[in-house]
Amino acid sequence: MPRAESFDDTYFSKAGGLAETQHVFLAGNGLPERFQGRDSFTIAEFGFGTGLNFLATLLAARAMAAAPKLTFVSFELYPMSADQLAKALAAFPEMSDVADELGAVWAPVEGWTRISLPGADLLLGVGDARQLIRDLQTGNSDCIDGGQAIEPIDAWYLDGFSPAKNPELWDLDLMTAAANLTAADGTLATYTSAGWVRRNLQEAGFSVRKVKGFAGKREMVVGQKTAIERPS
Repeated sequence: MPRAESFDDTYFSKAGGLAETQHVFLAGNGLPERFQGRDSFTIAEFGFGTGLNFLATLLAARAMAAAPKLTFVSFELYPMSADQLAKALAAFPEMSDVADELGAVWAPVEGWTRISLPGADLLLGVGDARQLIRDLQTGNSDCIDGGQAIEPIDAWYLDGFSPAKNPELWDLDLMTAAANLTAADGTLATYTSAGWVRRNLQEAGFSVRKVKGFAGKREMVVGQKTAIERPS
């Protein structure tokens, strides 16, 4: 079980990391059903960790007859080494092929790195998400994707460590920045149902609700971008 010493927390559930990802982040965002009929789809995530969420999403898309091209934007303060990544992902032999694909090109550096795999572009931001997200906000995308603008975010995976241990990834300013980058019908999902996190999400511009959590966790949260009511 890989553990982040900086945050005294594990990277995924002991009850089954892949099943947790599928329940919380894919199903919580209506995926892969929302891929239907789309040419492209953009997902963003706070906390790349072991890459499990990215790889599970890519496998779900590859299983479809006609999947959209995925853009996966992920923020990570402390990226694993290639050896650490391989060791962590070895817990999921059903993902070994795609894990090997990622490992073969895994070379994160501070700032932005573009990693292309068949069916998806991973845009990995190494550093403080509160700083890096400004690149997306200001349109400074030349440092992200060769000057090509990032499409609005269709789904958020809010997968920082426990809010009690890593509150910076759940603060109001960061959630507001996320909401501002989100498509009109964009969604979010997170394993946490902490009250202050829900309030921050609501104030930022998302409508949220609690649903059944994974395994022994009673509740998790899903949400959608709040429609802006304009005067007639």
